[in-house]
Amino acid sequence: MRYHLFFLLLLSGLSLSAQQTKDKAALIDYENGFYKQIKTSLSEDASKKSNKRKAFKMDMSKVNAPAFEDFKTSWCQKPISQGRTGTCWCFSTTSFYESEVFRLTQKEVDLSELYTVYFEYIEKAREFVRTRGASFFGEGSETNAVARMMKNHGMVRQSDYNGNARKTKYHDHKGMFNEMKTFLFSLKKTNAWDEESALKTIRSILNHYLGEPPATISVDGKNMKPVDYMRNILKINPDDYVNFMSLMQKPYYSKAEYDVPDNWWNSDDYYNVPLNDFTGLIKGAVEKGYTISIGGDVSESGYSAANDIAVVPSYDIPSEYIDENARQLRFSNGATTDDHAIHIIGYTQKDGDLWYLVKDSGSGARNGNLKGYYRYHEDYVKLKIMTLTVHKSAVSELLKKIK
Repeated sequence: MRYHLFFLLLLSGLSLSAQQTKDKAALIDYENGFYKQIKTSLSEDASKKSNKRKAFKMDMSKVNAPAFEDFKTSWCQKPISQGRTGTCWCFSTTSFYESEVFRLTQKEVDLSELYTVYFEYIEKAREFVRTRGASFFGEGSETNAVARMMKNHGMVRQSDYNGNARKTKYHDHKGMFNEMKTFLFSLKKTNAWDEESALKTIRSILNHYLGEPPATISVDGKNMKPVDYMRNILKINPDDYVNFMSLMQKPYYSKAEYDVPDNWWNSDDYYNVPLNDFTGLIKGAVEKGYTISIGGDVSESGYSAANDIAVVPSYDIPSEYIDENARQLRFSNGATTDDHAIHIIGYTQKDGDLWYLVKDSGSGARNGNLKGYYRYHEDYVKLKIMTLTVHKSAVSELLKKIK
């Protein structure tokens, strides 16, 4: 009897091993070809400092990802490039709000990303002065920063403000950011913390590179403030949007701070929920026709620009072992970082797996066949997507659980 049981267990183990797929990877030459185009368009010698490097990337030849046409999608504007800027947080979330306007009003609008970026830089500089240089001053931010700026400054269309005063082919903030950073750190050296004077200089720099944003815009022959345009025409109320994260380091079902440098204003406006709730709200929202602005880590071995695919390789962690512990471990030890923000616009099922269609403004997204879109496997979202912004009506049941 014992021998019979032993052989049954042995056969069962062999069967399980036979079913498991072991992914492979290799160090390959990687070059961001689209980023090279951006540098060339800016009259820079793209060969002077090559971005070629060795990257450890998963072999995608056996990944059976769904085709673009297989996804059920919600309306969104076509992908656009953020150029050489660190403004993915605004491009992804502005795209999200364009989809929201269509969902709420059936209007197709092309909103200005750089209008929000302009005021975000003003507030970053203000905080830097207020804290005597203690706050983080960088190009990045979080998806919930957009609603924060919208409350005071509203929204405008791309035709009202394109944020490209120098009329370059692609947005380029390298010189602008370095100029602002150099100026602010000079204040730190000299202890010259006069807010009014400092912000006057910051505005001057922004106006030179981006242009001065409009105080009023004309809509159907009527002049109005951007806040009135947002509320009365676009029907967007910033207070209707909620933000979520899922980390064990904070109490679940309560609001918490997302502790990363790009959350420079220390926002604690994130509902922290267990991982099953986090992934469940994403699935439930897209199935109901909502889109979501998300943020997380895109510098992974299973993230392939050439193939427009994001998956979790078995040599990282097998699918069945992805849980809140694996997620927290990677965040705590720095393996998961706050890299990039993107926009979920669709979903599909294939071979029993859930996939999401993601719109991406980054340069890497232009190096594959889909030109601005990725296909994310549900495991990648589960392990590597850290935060999101969504309309509260998409998650009304989950919000009832939160104190």
